[in-house]
Amino acid sequence: MTAHPIFNVTHVPALEPYLTQTGNIFHTFADQDSGCISYGVMAAGQRWFAKGASTPDGISSLRRAISVHKAVAHPAIVPLSHSFSTDDGLALVYPWTPGQVLYHPTRSRHGGRATPGSPMTKFRQLPIPRVHAALDSILSAHLAVEQAGLVAVDLYDGCMLYDFEDHQMKLCDLDEYRPGPFTLDTDRLPGSSRYMAPEEFVRGSVIDIRTTVFTLGRALRLLLDAGDEEKQWRGTSGQLAIIKKATATDPERRFQSVRSLVNVWHAAA
Repeated sequence: MTAHPIFNVTHVPALEPYLTQTGNIFHTFADQDSGCISYGVMAAGQRWFAKGASTPDGISSLRRAISVHKAVAHPAIVPLSHSFSTDDGLALVYPWTPGQVLYHPTRSRHGGRATPGSPMTKFRQLPIPRVHAALDSILSAHLAVEQAGLVAVDLYDGCMLYDFEDHQMKLCDLDEYRPGPFTLDTDRLPGSSRYMAPEEFVRGSVIDIRTTVFTLGRALRLLLDAGDEEKQWRGTSGQLAIIKKATATDPERRFQSVRSLVNVWHAAA
């Protein structure tokens, strides 16, 4: 694997020309709302995902991603294979992972979770045991995140990559995760408002593992519903009560750790 130049290089003038010279680009993701440009590339007989950034925010995000992957590894988290600089930014290389992102917003298109045939609609039609297995992967990954002293930021269905053939859930694009607790020094954190805790919108608030508990509670609620309006709950009343506690407005009323949430969730399941 490391014999290919892409895994030895530390700097190239520009990402796309380099990928074209050393491999075969088979897909380009150029309309990302993150501002990054990503590529599917065939190199050394394998497929890889290369993500580049050239804006200050994008570069900062990818630098944070490097730190995240140094701190935590888990079978459900797509690992970082390599990173290198470019004249105008930074590039990361990941193994190409089979599956479909449950939600894929771009700068020109949002919405569509409930569209017939969309990845999220397909996921919500899976048998309940399949959904539970996928949720267990998400929860297990965040036990590792908690153990590493990180908190989840910008976790939403756009980070969830589901393989509908092998029925495996993976997490990707965890670029905004960071050590916690920390005090929010902006007006809000990046992320989908559907998943975000109230404190993520308040400058000066404390962001800690209870914020992660809230986000995970929202993931459980949204992924165990048959529709996008949260009116077709597929779980039990006991699970719904757990979610209600996990997503309490007051952080003091939530589960105080991911471990506590996971233990109660597994007991209810």
